Amino acid sequence: MSNEIAIKTTDLTKEFSAKRVVNNLNIEISKGEIFGFLGPNGSGKSTTIKMLCGLIVPTSGTATINGRSVINESEQIRKEIGYMSQKFSLYDDLTCWQNLKFYSQIYNVGSENEQNNRIYELMNLTNITAEKDKQVAKLSGGYKQRLAFACSMVHKPKVIFLDEPTAGIDPVARKEMWGLFFNLIKDGLTLFVTTHYMDEAERCSKLGYIYDGNLVAYGLTSKLASSREALEDLFVKVSKGQHV
Repeated sequence: MSNEIAIKTTDLTKEFSAKRVVNNLNIEISKGEIFGFLGPNGSGKSTTIKMLCGLIVPTSGTATINGRSVINESEQIRKEIGYMSQKFSLYDDLTCWQNLKFYSQIYNVGSENEQNNRIYELMNLTNITAEKDKQVAKLSGGYKQRLAFACSMVHKPKVIFLDEPTAGIDPVARKEMWGLFFNLIKDGLTLFVTTHYMDEAERCSKLGYIYDGNLVAYGLTSKLASSREALEDLFVKVSKGQHV
């Protein structure tokens, strides 16, 4: 893990129709770190990710991705990050190869030959080569998530935002996905992950728990809790309005 900062927010805030969805969020994530962002549905997780990705403009506060402002340099940031949305957003009627090809063209991944080489590299990395010519609609949930993750990496981003990347897939597929995550951070990739699974939260190097727009627990996973039961107790506690 590097001491360099990949993601930093300072009093990051978003309001919709006078409702404050994210309230003065302050987090700092180092390069090569897996940051777990937890909280109940509607707590502000997805809104936070969309602000950091430059998809929506903060009401107030600031944030940077690898030193770039999400407000003033959002276009450049979008070229340097990957985003895997909570809702599966690939094309069901296209094959795995065609989806990856489409994204490699969207991101201008070099020449035709360079695009093809990158696609094969990602298929091998995510273990979906055998499904190359299969329509996405016919894939299992686990393979769909692997493909979506591969598409988020096609342009070699430095930071990837994963909004519940293992939702709805079986335990074996979840374990394999996390094995892939750990291999990637060794090369300095930074992952910002939302999850509802406590076993996944335990595997993150740092955690933040957001509730009703407020960051009510934040820090190194090892400092927040020493066991899964303790971690679950912690989140029950903060959900009742007790800050940690």
